[in-house]
Amino acid sequence: MILPSLERIHEAQNLLHRFMQPTPQHTWPLLNERLQAEAWVKHENHTAVGAFKMRGALVYMAWLLAARPGVQGVVAATRGNHGQGVAMAARLMGIQSVIVVPRGNSKEKNRAMKAQGAELLEHGYDFQEALEYARGLAAERGLVMVDSFHERLVMGTATYAMEFFQGAPEMSRVYVPIGLGSSICGMCAARNALGLTTEVVGVVAAGSPSYALSFSQKRVVEAPSETRIADGLACRMPDSQAMEAIWANVARVLMVTDDQIEEAMRIYFEDTHNVAEGAAAAALAGALSEIQSHGERIGIVLTGGNVDSSVYQKILDQGGEGGDD
Repeated sequence: MILPSLERIHEAQNLLHRFMQPTPQHTWPLLNERLQAEAWVKHENHTAVGAFKMRGALVYMAWLLAARPGVQGVVAATRGNHGQGVAMAARLMGIQSVIVVPRGNSKEKNRAMKAQGAELLEHGYDFQEALEYARGLAAERGLVMVDSFHERLVMGTATYAMEFFQGAPEMSRVYVPIGLGSSICGMCAARNALGLTTEVVGVVAAGSPSYALSFSQKRVVEAPSETRIADGLACRMPDSQAMEAIWANVARVLMVTDDQIEEAMRIYFEDTHNVAEGAAAAALAGALSEIQSHGERIGIVLTGGNVDSSVYQKILDQGGEGGDD
């Protein structure tokens, strides 16, 4: 796919500034000590839906309403953050949203989507089954299917990357989690548009390795998705357009275990007092897995903080042994 240009990213920024302020980027001394680097964190956990997904959803919805003024509503499949973004954007722009989640999805994310005005339906036992059902439902009801990867979503996610590159000092590399790919493609688009040499490093859950396998084998590879904690990275089948951009622009794709992700969630809280959901903590886990030369300046994207309180409490408790009392 052709990544958004600087002009398109600025167009998306102008739209989003009507609905949200830029999110912060901070460097945290305790985190720097662990990483032996000057690490800058982009805090997309500070948006109105607790994740970066509202950016792409708002850009997509504005484009959709301009292209099809009579559209009645949209359908999306999600494990949570994409659905929250779509539901919020639909509410703000006055159209219906139907969100399909797999059975056993996060109760708190489900509540948040309903609070945005979405009709919430449960179907299937993983994201792929929910996605296939949602596509059929869109055709049946005459609604527009909002897939989790689309060029307008990439335009939206590129806005946080632009803020990051312009708000932090120049970074040697930046770590980005990969779900279906809109976030890392937006990062590559902003990097390219600004003419920077920063390496973009993708991170996936080892229990959901389809994007890492596809990257290394230079072909789209379907793989089981069995991560217990990083539901936002749970993908069986990569998007072919996303993979084209990733092959062309990403330095490497790392795999991190669920244990490493949970440890990164604890570290975020201990060192910065920020809540990171599993998918969002994967980027930090990736950075911790490949500490390179001392004193480098690196970037880490904290994509969201939407984790059920009971799950988070258990993870924090598991790291409670020891300490410096």
